[in-house]
Amino acid sequence: MKRLWHRAGRQILVTVALVGAVLAFFFWPLPKYIEGPGGADDLKSFVSMPGHADKRSGKFMITSVALAQARPASYLYAKFNPTFSVESADTVTGGESNATYDRVQNFYMQSAINESIYTAYKAADKTVSRQYLGIYVLNVAKNSPFVKSLKVGDTVTKVNGRHFNSMVGYQHYIQKQEVGQRATVTYQHAGKTREATAKLMTLPGTKKAGIGITLTDNVKVTAKPKVTVNPGNIGGPSGGLMFSLQIYTQVTGKNLRQGRKIAGTGTVDSNGDVGEIGGIDKKIIAAKRAGATVFFAPYVKPTKLLLKYEEHHQTNYQLAKSTAKKYAPNMKVVPVKNFKDAVNYLEK
Repeated sequence: MKRLWHRAGRQILVTVALVGAVLAFFFWPLPKYIEGPGGADDLKSFVSMPGHADKRSGKFMITSVALAQARPASYLYAKFNPTFSVESADTVTGGESNATYDRVQNFYMQSAINESIYTAYKAADKTVSRQYLGIYVLNVAKNSPFVKSLKVGDTVTKVNGRHFNSMVGYQHYIQKQEVGQRATVTYQHAGKTREATAKLMTLPGTKKAGIGITLTDNVKVTAKPKVTVNPGNIGGPSGGLMFSLQIYTQVTGKNLRQGRKIAGTGTVDSNGDVGEIGGIDKKIIAAKRAGATVFFAPYVKPTKLLLKYEEHHQTNYQLAKSTAKKYAPNMKVVPVKNFKDAVNYLEK
């Protein structure tokens, strides 16, 4: 009888261990992330402009990269699937918590939407204005004198009582001050105005003064006719170009698509210039799966200095074209430097 109980006990332990191993294989989180082809969503459902509905055939599509924390199973799958990649946590989140990373990505998306509206309305010769709110805090260095006051997501509106209309203005002013000099920073945190005073630090790699933050512009855009853009769960700045095309189509009433499914990616700034992004190879595959026949890819000419240190550097356009040649040979990849390049291509 005892032998039967011992045998049954061992079987139970073995079964529990096997079940635990299987669960761990599929669900145990690893300090890595898996990136792969995401979706290609129709922008008609994102952009609302009363009196200017988009009822024409065809689609402008925003492409995305699927991102998930790695598990042993997904890690192995990504290692053997050339359309997926394994990335370190620092590469993806910059060492920030998931909540902070999501907050920054949401800001990038809202910023992209604002610049898209401004670009589209300006190109359409419609009423639009930009209000510079201040510098958005993307990161606070651990050795920053302001680390206990400024947080990711805050907006600095003044330094020593002075407001500037670009982050460059703030940078130039602060760098003219002496290292160790006390400075008062006025900022918005959770909708409330606050102030913090501390000594300016030496910026890494320079002898210039700084407050120890990574920053970008925070701008509010107002347009007539009114337009609302709801990006859903998509974050990041890379949808700028495609949002601009959708908004421009609706505000002008032009039939740029001619029934085609058109995808693409790239940031856009207030001058309409298109910037490079990450994961364009995965976005090409997402566009192919959604039936796109045209894909707009950013082209930024690499500098001699960049090529000196990255001998085999590929532009977004080069990587997109080589990926399409392999996975989507019937899709036309179009290089764009500026919003007008995309419009001109579609009009011709």
